[in-house]
Amino acid sequence: MSGGAAIFVKTPGLSPLKTRLAAGLGTPAAEAWYRLAADAVAAVLSRVPGVSGYRAVAEPVASAAGAWPGLPLLEQGEGELGARMGRVHAALLERHHFALLLGADTPQLDPAWLIEAAEWLAADEPRLVMGPARDGGFWLLGANRNPKPDDWLRSPCGTSDTARGFRAALGRHGAWLHLPELTDVDEVRDLEPMLAELAALERPLPAQARLADWTRAVLPR
Repeated sequence: MSGGAAIFVKTPGLSPLKTRLAAGLGTPAAEAWYRLAADAVAAVLSRVPGVSGYRAVAEPVASAAGAWPGLPLLEQGEGELGARMGRVHAALLERHHFALLLGADTPQLDPAWLIEAAEWLAADEPRLVMGPARDGGFWLLGANRNPKPDDWLRSPCGTSDTARGFRAALGRHGAWLHLPELTDVDEVRDLEPMLAELAALERPLPAQARLADWTRAVLPR
């Protein structure tokens, strides 16, 4: 059974992004890190059999298309993050048996984790999967059922209770699989933990190695 996975991105030059990281590195460096990280996530996703990758862009597809080659684009649309996630998740389930939503700022992924998530969601019975982040959010969320639009709005995003709230709001739609906890990069202090998690991977991909080298070169001393 096929799955669809969308990497949520904002387009440099069209939308503000990684503003807290930019406060420590400067805007050009923060945007460069973001592009490398998004490319690393896409590279990991390409190693997952039976899953088609997409980018879910925050801007109109016609505006963002030139900035994100290589994967088809989906439009997040308007509204708060929960509403946009629900919209993209539903669009993926129109094309695939299950859907995965990923962030662009946790590039320290092991393809084996995404393969495990895909195998879990390929079942006929209702199932969900979450990859929790250390700040209380999550780096991956997916399901093989389509929650109602209101379910995506029951928990606020960007808080220390976001993952817990989404588990409670979506839990009636199936059994959960939980993946390893990772550091979500929001500011400079998150870069060292992210690098440590990258270094712990058994076989980092070339795109991940490029990101690691670039990050070490720009880290404030």
